[in-house]
Amino acid sequence: MSPATPDDGAAADALPAVAPQLRELRRRAALTLEAAARAAGLSPAHLSRLETGQRQPSLPMLLALARTYGTTVSELLGETPADRDAVVRAPDMEPTAAGGWTYWQAGSPGRGMQALRVHVPHGAQGDIVRVHPGEEWLYVLRGRLRLRLGDTSYTLAPGDSAHFDSLTPHRIAAVDHGGADLLFVHTLLQSPAAALCLGGPTEGDRHDGT
Repeated sequence: MSPATPDDGAAADALPAVAPQLRELRRRAALTLEAAARAAGLSPAHLSRLETGQRQPSLPMLLALARTYGTTVSELLGETPADRDAVVRAPDMEPTAAGGWTYWQAGSPGRGMQALRVHVPHGAQGDIVRVHPGEEWLYVLRGRLRLRLGDTSYTLAPGDSAHFDSLTPHRIAAVDHGGADLLFVHTLLQSPAAALCLGGPTEGDRHDGT
């Protein structure tokens, strides 16, 4: 299903002209019109109209194209990125809860990797298998973590780490009743944010036995 239709609402009309930027980013990514359109879920004719300014992209289209070109919506719109601090101070790490997990941003937003400090509650996601593009790296700080990669199961203790291709079917669960704390790094721009191994099930999750 295409991420949007040409008439996605008035929000698209308010967007600035992005045609030259769309064409430049596609060429920088060394993608043909057909390949870029297929990756973004658009028809080549529709992408061509976007690049020539005959149509304005909707916000969902911009998100799909940003993922395809490995960039941000801000760059698609030609905005100058704000300066990002290289250091993230502990008081600035606000906790966020998702599906029983708690995580803290440990890196600057908008970069090619997302770094997080994560608390995994006992048994969280024990039956959810994830498969999505990208790479993941994790390091156990406290507690024990059960990591399933394909048909192999590992128990990771504090100080243990794992680095794997996210296309390998995987699942994560805390072994101890007190949960587990870990550092987690994911190549965000290779995968939609919703595909991160955080929180509860999302559409597209696969379960054992299916």
